[in-house]
Amino acid sequence: MRALVILPTYDEAENVLDVSARVLAQAPDLEVLVVDDASPDGTAELVARAGRDEPRLHLLRRPGKLGLGSAYLAGFRHALEHGYDRVVTMDCDGSHDPAVLPALLAASDRADVSIGSRYVPGGSIEHWPPHRRALSRFANAYTRWLLRLPVADCTSGFRCYRSEVIAAVDAFSVRGSGYSFLEEMVWRVHRQGFALTEVPIVFADRQRGTSKIDRSEIFRAAWHVLATALRPPKLPPRPTPRPTGGPDVRG
Repeated sequence: MRALVILPTYDEAENVLDVSARVLAQAPDLEVLVVDDASPDGTAELVARAGRDEPRLHLLRRPGKLGLGSAYLAGFRHALEHGYDRVVTMDCDGSHDPAVLPALLAASDRADVSIGSRYVPGGSIEHWPPHRRALSRFANAYTRWLLRLPVADCTSGFRCYRSEVIAAVDAFSVRGSGYSFLEEMVWRVHRQGFALTEVPIVFADRQRGTSKIDRSEIFRAAWHVLATALRPPKLPPRPTPRPTGGPDVRG
């Protein structure tokens, strides 16, 4: 099983090599694709140099800051074109622990998409103030209710997709970006009848660098969720659900 881990980056020179090395250390069949949005701090140059000695570390340079959702799609396209079996998305700021990758990949054997979740038993968040925890809880409850999702952590970007799911849900027509991309993707997966499962994670706030999330993104995501609920995008015909080897949540 070949798996590609997508790391979107913008000004992550302080984190990218450490996170990439920790990812690659988890299993010999893991590879990393850094999707860099023309970081002015030299992130791409660091990855390019490291990649000369590490054949499992790949770099995709983009001409500007094009957004998280389009970075995921660029990584998805690369994964499908190069025949990977699993596609993982995760943050490059250290908030997602690469040590969870084996559990996330193992969970994808019994479900089509596995999600690293802060809000299932065993999951937690470190170093967040109360108001940020409350906002995250509200955003997930709001999304879960409006989109009728059986998922505790709808906004987690730490996910493992079976590659065939990406094409089957027509990921390249997702209308959202940022958090709204994540929410619409899990809605598409659920609506198409694919199996979802959640793996507990401990989410740790970044220790190096600065957050790239614009607060206005929270409001855009809330509006996008409402728009998706009121005017759902047209989806491809539902595929026959794949038999899985364990418990899951199915659309």
